[in-house]
Amino acid sequence: MKHFINLKDIPSKDLRKIITDAKKRKSSRRKLNTLEIDKGAPLKGKILIQMFEKPSLRTRMSFYLAIKQLGGGTLTLRSNELHLGQGGESISDTAKVLSTYGDGFMLRTDSDKKIEDFKKYLSIPVINGLSPSSHPTQVLSDVFTVEEITKKPISQLNICWIGDSNNVLDSLIAASVKFSFKLSIGCPKNFEPGKEVRNWVKKNKRKIYIYNDPKKAASGADVIFSDKVISLNDKVNKKKKIQAFKKFKIDKKLMSFANKNCIFLHCLPRGNEVSEDIFLGKKSHVWLQALNRVHVQKSILLYCFGKLR
Repeated sequence: MKHFINLKDIPSKDLRKIITDAKKRKSSRRKLNTLEIDKGAPLKGKILIQMFEKPSLRTRMSFYLAIKQLGGGTLTLRSNELHLGQGGESISDTAKVLSTYGDGFMLRTDSDKKIEDFKKYLSIPVINGLSPSSHPTQVLSDVFTVEEITKKPISQLNICWIGDSNNVLDSLIAASVKFSFKLSIGCPKNFEPGKEVRNWVKKNKRKIYIYNDPKKAASGADVIFSDKVISLNDKVNKKKKIQAFKKFKIDKKLMSFANKNCIFLHCLPRGNEVSEDIFLGKKSHVWLQALNRVHVQKSILLYCFGKLR
């Protein structure tokens, strides 16, 4: 049994193993319908319990399909439907019940501590479906997508992030250390990555490049990533923040500083941080990026259940 909570804590060789498995699984499904089960039904009889404290479209749908295609099933809970949501039951008691009924637990939460508490008390694997400091399933899938499109190992590419320093960027920074790729970050001065994540990069003898000029960040990029500048639970002054990011919009002009074959990726949902012509244009691969969540999450599930071949 293994947990999948933060890319920082997972060995590079295991992350690479997950991606290699996902490639095989994706190619072997070409002729199968959405709910047809993979050969051998590797997770037959297993149930994944999903709990969402925050809205979710791609993570919810992709995990549902992932466990189904592996021969298992899923049950989705909302925390406000449980005693946990009303403060009527402790996490340790809830965890014991979940461990009795389920084989794995996927949590999307607004509290990193909650994931750690569940990890402490559960006797089944925990998967982080998004927390304030990390979105590991998204970013590992993004690494898979980049390599699929460019047909190169990500270590040979220049990766660029234009936008806010959030949980997705934290996971991308962790991935840049695990997969040894160059990462340039373009964001306003007041929105740079935090000390903790920067110190972790240093400790691992790697470097990330931070620019307050989006053109410098995008220069020579093979991939440009972005995310919504104003996220769902942003508690800042939204007008001020939008103003701060005004020069960081990803449009044709900014893309012209990147390499000729540069691709654009966005974890969705989108806001005004990217122009319509780029988002819907030839360089954008956002729909493939969303679909690939299913394939990579299947391999993450197998990794957690100790069945990765």
